[in-house]
Order: sequence, then structure tokens, then C-alpha cells
Amino acid sequence: MLNALEVFTTVVVGLMVGVEFSVAFVINPIFNALPGDSGQLGRAHGGRMLGAVMPVWYIGSLVLVAVWAVAGWHHYGAGLTVTAGALLILSVAMSLLLLVPINNRGKTWTPDNRPADWKEQTNRWDRFHYVRVAVLIAAFALLVAALI
Repeated sequence: MLNALEVFTTVVVGLMVGVEFSVAFVINPIFNALPGDSGQLGRAHGGRMLGAVMPVWYIGSLVLVAVWAVAGWHHYGAGLTVTAGALLILSVAMSLLLLVPINNRGKTWTPDNRPADWKEQTNRWDRFHYVRVAVLIAAFALLVAALI
């Protein structure tokens, strides 16, 4: 049963990391290259769509890692799992304190109502997101290492 939990948790976290990596290095660069207001509108739509899904995914991943850490406390890799959980907590804190406030504003923007500094705000979101992706990749790598 513990093996199934470990694999399921690693897959769930890995898919989340893949989505966040894709946002940082594929989707947003595509949006940034679109002409006119298309990129800003795409980011707003993405913010609404992923803003609804990602909180559940982040908290669900954290819960799965916590259950794995408790269930596998006396098994090899428990320290790696706990450290991965701490990194996921950091990613949630970063999200709530740094990224969500910008996203909540950005998802309501249209070409008619966006603030004058909207590009600076989206660039700030991107920089914070790169750091969050690095934290998530580290957490995922620790989970994979705990499996071995």
C-alpha cells in the first residue's frame, strides 16, 4: 500500500511540476510573442483557469506528501520526503504571498481596464514563478530519490 501511495504521489506532484514548468517556459513566452493585446488576454484567461485548479493541486500534493511522510516514517527516504514536503509548503507560501495577489489582479484585466504598469506586474509574476518552479522541481526530485 505504501508503494502505491509513493508512486501516486510522485505522479501527481510530477504532473503539477510539468504544468508549472510549461507555464514558465512554454505558455507565457508564447503569450509574450503574440501581437497586440492577445498575450495579455491569454494570460488573463490562463490566470482564471489555472487559478481555479492549482490551489486544489498544490494542497492535494502537500497532503499526499504528508501522508507518505507519516506512513513511511520508519522507511528509507523519510527524510527526503519530509524535505520535499517542506519545499511544497514553501511553494504554497510563495504562491499565497507573492503570486496569487498579482494573478488575482491580472485575471481581471482587459485592454480597457489594465493598469499602466501591467507589464511590470506580469514580469514580476514571471520572476517569482521561475523561483517557484525551481522549488517544485527540487521537491519532485527529492520524491523521486525517496522512491529509489
